[in-house]
Amino acid sequence: MSEPPLSPPPSKGPVWPGIAIGVVIALVVAGGAFGVVKLRDRDATGPSSTPSASGSGDAGASNTPTAAMPSTDASLARFYDQKLTWKSCGSDECASMSVPLDYADPTGKTIELKMVKVAATGKRVGSLVVNPGGPGGSAIQYAQSSSSWPSAISQHFDLIGVDPRGVGESTPLECLDTAGTDQVVASDPDPDTDAERATLDDLIKGFGDGCLAKSGDLAKHMSTVEVAKDMDVLRQLLGESKLDYFGASYGTFIGATYAGLFPTHVGRMVLDGAIDPALSNSELNLGQAHGFETALRAYVADCVSRGSCVLGDSVDAGTQKIRQFIDQLDAQPLPTNSSRKLTAGLGVLGIWLPLYVKSYWPILTQALTQAMDQGNGSTLLALADQYTSRGSSGYTDNSLNALYAVNCLDHDDSIPVDQVPSHYAEFEKASPTFGRIFAYSLSTCSTWPVQDKRTSHAISAKGAPPIVVVGTTRDPATPYAWAKGLARELDSGVFVSRNGDGHTGFNQGNSCVDSAVEDYLVEGKVPKNDLRC
Repeated sequence: MSEPPLSPPPSKGPVWPGIAIGVVIALVVAGGAFGVVKLRDRDATGPSSTPSASGSGDAGASNTPTAAMPSTDASLARFYDQKLTWKSCGSDECASMSVPLDYADPTGKTIELKMVKVAATGKRVGSLVVNPGGPGGSAIQYAQSSSSWPSAISQHFDLIGVDPRGVGESTPLECLDTAGTDQVVASDPDPDTDAERATLDDLIKGFGDGCLAKSGDLAKHMSTVEVAKDMDVLRQLLGESKLDYFGASYGTFIGATYAGLFPTHVGRMVLDGAIDPALSNSELNLGQAHGFETALRAYVADCVSRGSCVLGDSVDAGTQKIRQFIDQLDAQPLPTNSSRKLTAGLGVLGIWLPLYVKSYWPILTQALTQAMDQGNGSTLLALADQYTSRGSSGYTDNSLNALYAVNCLDHDDSIPVDQVPSHYAEFEKASPTFGRIFAYSLSTCSTWPVQDKRTSHAISAKGAPPIVVVGTTRDPATPYAWAKGLARELDSGVFVSRNGDGHTGFNQGNSCVDSAVEDYLVEGKVPKNDLRC
């Protein structure tokens, strides 16, 4: 059985033993028997045209070249007063900007953020700042991905992608070498003994220690609040009085945080596959456990309906077989066509990734058939490697580093690993298949060496214009309830609902969602609240 050709995604989902929050997969399948899977997250920023009189609401003040710039912190003047120098980089233009490493010390060290501008192909409306999530996804790659952006967006907006601090082409966070990262990713997702739980603690502490050793203070300044502050500097440097923004998955947390800090600086904002910032670490992981179980059951039902499914002839039997398979990998990893074996940790990632994209379901069936019937874990390993950007000779980006560093700064409510078993029951209720694995995400940051005091809280962004929030009913990574929660908490939230499978809602083949988002961004027509698509 041949392995499907897979190209690495620009950003990840929950990577065990990581924090399973705020994640997005943006996937491209390069040809092959299963065709093309489009990249899924998009973002929008820049000057907006005057809202259409035919719209159902006013999307906020128009961003015009002559609009007055909002007041900014005088202590940050040297950053807000920079000038962007755009230079050709292939068919696009690239630039860089300087921001303070620590906003509490603006006269101290600085870091560099790299960006790309993909010029509008038609009548330009403005600039659209985009972020695909992660944490750790490259906004540069995202902006440059033609499959991410339908012509209704790309012809009217300059797409602006800025790799966040510590990510991609911006000043990068460095932590472990390939062997060390492999050890973390392949480790046991459901440790059974005190010794295995101690090993888990040691692995995460070693990861964080590596970040401090290789990157110093950058590891202490990767929070979403700092990323949002960087975004306001970007807004000014683009010459925009308002920030038009499209964020997906974790990118919605960046957008919501920005709106909370700078509500009067918000232009047209779309948050797709949203995270609810009011939820605690425990609530987020419980929600995601349920989300992945829901998505898994939808996949198994589809497999069973096609006949001759390797998982059996019922949904319950199929999910139970997957749980048993994970346990078997824990006891005895499978060989692959490489020197690396398929461990339980890698097997779980290989199963999770296709749940983000319905078009990947046939590949998951192929991978499970190969593993269960032939004892060969090669295709599941290929899927896991795509999830983590693991190439043949090492990791192709540093997104795993950012995933841990950002999440451990954004949430301060981890628990010691020895307390996790007391939460088994509630997590297994949420997800009989993956519950214990998600339960261990409660402890991820307990030994991370960089601690912060940030707590979860609802964001109202009082004073912001309408903010469109999109939720998908069977989204595994950012459950539907999260999007509903964020839309409800925002003073100006407008909720758009997609009934479907996979992660995020825009550009997923639903014309109702696509039209609502495109009309809002391009023409300023605010969708009807609680629009069902």
